[in-house]
Formats: sequence, structure tokens, C-alpha cells
Amino acid sequence: MSDKPALRPELAVGEALRDVARAILADARATIEEPTRSDAEAVHDFRREMKRWRALLRLLEPFIAEDAERFRIDARDLARALGGARDAQSALDALADLAGQELALSERSLATVRGRIEEVRQAAETTTLTGDMRLRLTQALDQADAAVDRWPLHVLTFADVAQRLALGYGAARRALPESWADADGETLHELRKRIVSHRYQMETVVPLWRRFGKMWIGEAQRLRDRLGRHQDLLLLVRLTEPHQPLAPWRSRLLPAIERRKAAHVRAARRLAQRLLVEKPKAFRRRLDVMWETGR
Repeated sequence: MSDKPALRPELAVGEALRDVARAILADARATIEEPTRSDAEAVHDFRREMKRWRALLRLLEPFIAEDAERFRIDARDLARALGGARDAQSALDALADLAGQELALSERSLATVRGRIEEVRQAAETTTLTGDMRLRLTQALDQADAAVDRWPLHVLTFADVAQRLALGYGAARRALPESWADADGETLHELRKRIVSHRYQMETVVPLWRRFGKMWIGEAQRLRDRLGRHQDLLLLVRLTEPHQPLAPWRSRLLPAIERRKAAHVRAARRLAQRLLVEKPKAFRRRLDVMWETGR
């Protein structure tokens, strides 16, 4: 994390953020050009870089309005186009997450369930990361790279960035469920999206106070992971619906899934209460202090 481009008091704010943008795009390009990566790894890693990219675009939106909207939509669409194989992998992760949950399945049945999901994943991989798709991804990255060089970031101050970071933090707070026990999948998914964006945006200020920054990102990542596991379980549930590959095992899978979902919600609630305890104004003041003391 310390080697990543980020804001530092000795660097111009705008140029530091331009370096962040270039680094994200370079990392995204490497995910699809590295010959040793499997298609599944390439899809997973590219989608992760698109989350970083979209988070940065949200941070910079008032200063690059047209490009921010355009490239954010492009990144979303590319990630969705690659989603089929990733969804199946998430279902496999959810099945592994159920280990120790007193599944009403024999080892043989569990192996069959796993095999059914693997078939879905392999079928998605063969139709997802094709040569045409790789070309589409590369062209999108080329266009974004060219745009970064002309962004008018030289006018940015740390106060501008801190305000945007505080707005992202406030958006995450507002996405908290009123009742965690009654929160549905859509509510928790929306919270997860806000946490993902906030987590990646906070990477830009880590060098200002490394211990605090790493702690904050670590807590945000743990919250993201809990919410992500909850989402994975929902994907597994979809595969048990009528006419879906796991429909024959629905009655035996659902009780364990519900128990595990509840455990993830309880853990996410504890993490969110710690991470998002401050009001946005207090969070903004903390950022200002980090900048002033680091100069």
C-alpha cells in the first residue's frame, strides 16, 4: 500500500491524483495482459480495478464532470459484462463459507452441488473473456488513459479532496440500515457499494498518517468482506430457485444459508458501528489535521 501513488504534502495535489489514476489504469491493463493469469483471476482482478477506478471518478467528479460520468458508466458496464463467471465463483465461495454450518448434505451430495456450480462457472468463462472482450477492455483503458492527461487537476487543493472524502463517508453513513435485523439484500448491497467506494478513496490519504490510514482501510475492508459474503450467499440462493442448477437441494441448503447470513449481518453491524461512528464534519476535521500535521 505504501508504494501506491497517493496524496503527500510534498506533492501537488492534482498531480498526485493524476498519478493515482494512471496507476489504477496500469494495474487494470496488467490484469488482462499478464499471460500467467487464468481467465478467472483476470476477471476477478479487472473487476477489482474497476471498483478502484469508479471510486476515484466519484472523488473527482466535480472537477472532471463529463469524463467522470462517462468513464464510470463504461467501467460499470464492463464489470457487468464480466459478471457471469464471477457470480459463479461467488456461489462457490458461499458454499465454502457454509462449512461447519451443519449442512444436511452428504459428502457425495456436497460434491455434486459443487460440481454443478463449477459447470456454471466454466460455461461463463468460455463466453466472457473472449478475444473480442479483451480488445474491448483494452480500448476502454486506452481512452481513459488519454483523458487523464488532459484533466484540469492542477487547480485542486487538499480542501477540495477532503470535502469529497467527507461526502463519500457521509454517503456510507446514510446507507446504514435503520434496522439491521430487517435489512434486505438490496439495502446491504447498497451499503457495500458505498463502503467499497469509501475504502478505495481513503487509499489516497494513507501516507498522511500511515498507522491510522491502514487501520481505517483494514476496518473498511473487513466490513466490505462481511457484506460481500452476505451477497455471495444470496447468489447461492438464486441457484436453488426453480429450474436452477441447485433446485433439488434447496430445502437442505436454505437453513444453513439463513444462519450464515444472520451471522454476517451481526458482524457487519459491529464493524459499521465502529467505522462510521463519527459525524461527517468530525471526519472532515480529522482529515484536515492529518494534512496540516503531515506538512
